[in-house]
Amino acid sequence: MDSTSSERYLPEGSRSVKVVVLGPFGVGKTTFVRAVSEIRPLHTEERMTQAGELVDDLSGLAGKDTTTVAMDFGRVTLADDVVLYVFGAPGQARFARMVRSLLEGALGGIVLVDTRRLRASFDAIDLLEEAGLPYTVAVNGFDGTSDTYSDAELRDALTIADDRPLVRLDARFRHSAKQGLVVLVTDILHPRTRTESSR
Repeated sequence: MDSTSSERYLPEGSRSVKVVVLGPFGVGKTTFVRAVSEIRPLHTEERMTQAGELVDDLSGLAGKDTTTVAMDFGRVTLADDVVLYVFGAPGQARFARMVRSLLEGALGGIVLVDTRRLRASFDAIDLLEEAGLPYTVAVNGFDGTSDTYSDAELRDALTIADDRPLVRLDARFRHSAKQGLVVLVTDILHPRTRTESSR
């Protein structure tokens, strides 16, 4: 069996974990899933129409001409015994019901944040809080904007607790995006590590 074929199968004895990537429209969720996936990712991006432009707020999103209409899907092996199924959720408010369904069976989530549009991240955080799932806030760097605010300023603006994991990454690059998943899974599998470190 060649290596391409073997990638379709999970390692023996591995633990599979479902995680969902959330965030506002245009924050980089599809890019994130594409970057981290070790298999050819499934994506449901479609060209935006004039009708869609009337519904979706494109302010601050120059050049945005596609949108996810269902979800993105990829798979990542973090360790010999930990395999992640990564689902990217659509960011528009009208898909909230579908996102709630997507969260069923998930063990945690990543909220991608754009510091230029912090308010737009509230809905994603609320959905994860509502579901009672652990989550990591990941500041996606857009042309160096991830360092615009300190961690304390971001926590205050997003009203997230001091012990909630917060990372900075660039969703375009696998090694960077993958760090967000590592932090999330560490928090899922070893929640005491986060709690004790904050004391």
